[in-house]
Parts: sequence; C-alpha cells; structure tokens
Amino acid sequence: QVQLVESGGGLVQAGGSLRLSCAASGRTGSYAMGWFRQAPGKEREFVGAIDWTGWVTRYADSVKGRFTISRQYAQNTVYLQMNSLKPEDTAVYYCALGPGSRWPPSAYDDWGQGTQVTVSS
Repeated sequence: QVQLVESGGGLVQAGGSLRLSCAASGRTGSYAMGWFRQAPGKEREFVGAIDWTGWVTRYADSVKGRFTISRQYAQNTVYLQMNSLKPEDTAVYYCALGPGSRWPPSAYDDWGQGTQVTVSS
C-alpha cells in the first residue's frame, strides 16, 4: 500500500521561502509525482509535477519561476522548493503519485494528508 507523507509546511512572511517534502513508501516501479494545493473556499489546483526520470517538470503559471520540484530517488522523496512566497500561496499543499512512466500522468492515484502553508503579508 502506497503511503505519502508531506512535511515542511509552516508560517512564513511574504517574500520568504519554504521547502516541502513528500516521502513515498510502498511503491515500486516508475511514477511521477505532483503537487497540488487547496486554499479555503477554493477548489484544489495543480501546482507542479515531476516525471519518473526526474528530468521533466511542469508548473502552473502562477508559480513558474518561484517554485521548483526535484526528487531524490535514494530516499523516495520529492521536494517542492517555494521562493518569493506571496499571501495568495497560502493553502494546504498535497503531494500525489501518478503511476507509470506516462507524461503527464493520466491520473494521480495516491495522495498525502497535506501540509499547511501560510504566508503573511
């Protein structure tokens, strides 16, 4: 059974940085990883994703140039480095696993529990 555990959320001032981590366990084979977020009263939205090789990424326009996704295979961990944070980045951030080598993934099958990011103005 796949388990995804996010960490690294917290409170930061506008302009600051945070790095979120997502540790995956119970999964073998190739998989892509995505990051999503949901702000209060809003629908969940795509933030970015990284393919199974770790070489290909894609980002939502709202975070391009500020957020970077990377993965470390030895620890089965994916990171979301968030720089130049804005109050509108405040949300619960979720990582999700897209099985296989298809890019972009057709679906994300497994989700973490989420970690809160709050950016103060």
